[in-house]
Amino acid sequence: MQKHMFGLLLAGAVSASLASGVDPYLWLEDMASARTTAWVNQQNAISRTELEALPDFTPTRDALKKIFNSNDRIPYIEKVGNFYYNFWRDNNHVRGIWRRTTLAEYRKASPAWETVLDLDRLARDERENWVWQGATCERASGSRCLLSLSRGGADAAVIREFDLTTKTFAANGFSLPEAKGAAEWKDRDTLYVMTDFGQNSLTDSGYPRFVKEWKRGTPLASARTLFAGQRSDVTVHASVYRHKTYRYDMIERAVTFSDTEALLRRGSEWVRLGKPADATVAFFDSWILLQLKSDWTTGGKTWSSGSLIAAPVEDFLQGKRNFTALFVPTASTALDDVTSTRDGLLLTITNDVKASLEERTLMNGQWQSRKVATPTYGTLKITEVDREHSDEYFLTFTDFLTPTSLHLARTGSDTRESLKTLPAFFDSAPFRIQQFFAVSKDGTRVPYFIIGAKNLRTDGKNPTLLYGYGGFDVSMTPFYSGGIGAGWLSRGGTYVLANIRGGGEYGPKWHQAALRHNRQKAYDDFAAVAEDLIRRKITAPRHLGIMGGSNGGLLMGVMLTQRPDLFNAVVCQVPLLDMKRFHKLLAGASWMDEYGNPDVPADWEAIRRYSPYQNIQSGRTYPRTLFVTSTRDDRVHPGHARKMYAAMKANGNDVLYFENTEGGHGAAANNEQQAYRTALEYSFLFKALR
Repeated sequence: MQKHMFGLLLAGAVSASLASGVDPYLWLEDMASARTTAWVNQQNAISRTELEALPDFTPTRDALKKIFNSNDRIPYIEKVGNFYYNFWRDNNHVRGIWRRTTLAEYRKASPAWETVLDLDRLARDERENWVWQGATCERASGSRCLLSLSRGGADAAVIREFDLTTKTFAANGFSLPEAKGAAEWKDRDTLYVMTDFGQNSLTDSGYPRFVKEWKRGTPLASARTLFAGQRSDVTVHASVYRHKTYRYDMIERAVTFSDTEALLRRGSEWVRLGKPADATVAFFDSWILLQLKSDWTTGGKTWSSGSLIAAPVEDFLQGKRNFTALFVPTASTALDDVTSTRDGLLLTITNDVKASLEERTLMNGQWQSRKVATPTYGTLKITEVDREHSDEYFLTFTDFLTPTSLHLARTGSDTRESLKTLPAFFDSAPFRIQQFFAVSKDGTRVPYFIIGAKNLRTDGKNPTLLYGYGGFDVSMTPFYSGGIGAGWLSRGGTYVLANIRGGGEYGPKWHQAALRHNRQKAYDDFAAVAEDLIRRKITAPRHLGIMGGSNGGLLMGVMLTQRPDLFNAVVCQVPLLDMKRFHKLLAGASWMDEYGNPDVPADWEAIRRYSPYQNIQSGRTYPRTLFVTSTRDDRVHPGHARKMYAAMKANGNDVLYFENTEGGHGAAANNEQQAYRTALEYSFLFKALR
């Protein structure tokens, strides 16, 4: 009795402290002190002991590991010079190998690959926990690349020049120390560099605020400054866009997450582009392309938000605004992506979150349109092969039940060559895809997909996992996942994907509808989907679980504290949860355009109503929750998950915690870690929802 009373008093004290602005768990923001490390190890041990012992865990982990390491996965390729490159992980290459082949070899069922870099060997030789972050290659010669290598999967990476001819790091080549930076080739002997140059060289978000030009053979300290952003900016970045004989060098200053200032190099000068702040810029041939995120009235005409418009570059620089519309959205359509080949633009368009493809080509200075025959009810991804010289492109199609396929296509034709197809990692025959629309609190129709058994009983007893994100203009579209199929569907679960506001499923306006003071609309949408599932008797609160990561982790925290009546289990991955301090932790300042500034009273008044950490109520019963994060996450601070878990545990709530010591924002640095973490999550959910 005394122990129970002490627990209630402690819970009340924690809730009161948080409500008054006093944080008793601030010490958990220390990334890796001896005290926090010991605390993390203790919580991990509790979770491992319980979840590893569940009957679902071992078979699920083993099945997922087999899928994630399968040699039958599609090895996606990128053309550099005369070769096609791929980064690959499997049982024998845990950290991975960077390898290459020819297109003729790639067409074969079992291509012959040439290893270019073995990351496992490099990590052993250098005694570093290297995780691959990608390569930026010099296209003119196709012989040099800048490799980004991260310690433990963090966003921060070292950048080192690599010689593709000798397959070694270039002697006395370009090398940048660990930072959240980047570099772009100006030419073989010159880089545009964005990195940590020392004191006052980073923005408040922790990203570079200088663009410098660095010549080969000179010290980094001598690099010439081309542009300086403000401390309050998100970042600055330089890029080089080549198409046919045209070259466009551009510097972009991200003033906020959405608004950018763009400068184009003309000779030795950098010229500001007169564009709307939130419009994105691209180029094709001698034309500039603007993708609008808000309505824009110019030249006596109003172009609607979500449109793609084009004008000759020289006319645009002279102030002329004679645009051609390449895409104009409707109430149900949005422009998802734009990719170019040598002679065509490929527009991926969604209609109620289902993709189609259209071409735009220039003929005698006039734009022509053509619809491309593609599968329906799924997602298309288009990737260029070589936009300077080729009209070929890679087309990937996927949906929830159809194994992903990769094709080689060509602008101007509906004929395509099938290159690779995933095997069926699970038997999809018993399942079907359905799309429904829930009605949100303000009357907005919100789409969602259900993947479940064809004979799904509407008795409210189906273990159901509802996933959502709802932020940063990111669209949740259909996808094939052997992990979900084998780890969830085939074990009796139903999977639901919600397309709530804050995402980009219906273009910029869908995103903007849930920005800042309107954030609650995204959470109302998610609750409406849950309620619709319950109304249809697909499931019931006893059998309904939810999952989301990053901004989706915030969504989970809000649902946990606002609508605990709707759910019985929550998996909260790499989340934002303390919205009073998010802008002070790691990259958090860059997200104030999305959420608002907690230091501004009007913004905090809106944020405090949903900030999960500040809305834990003493004595309240919440759904069982598993918090998942990573020590090496240098984007969303692990302190969010740590503090929320600690506060809820003190509140007497039934919570578990798992923190991977590496893996960055993805919470896994390799396939084995991903399989382990996912098996923990699914086992936790099935225990709660069956």
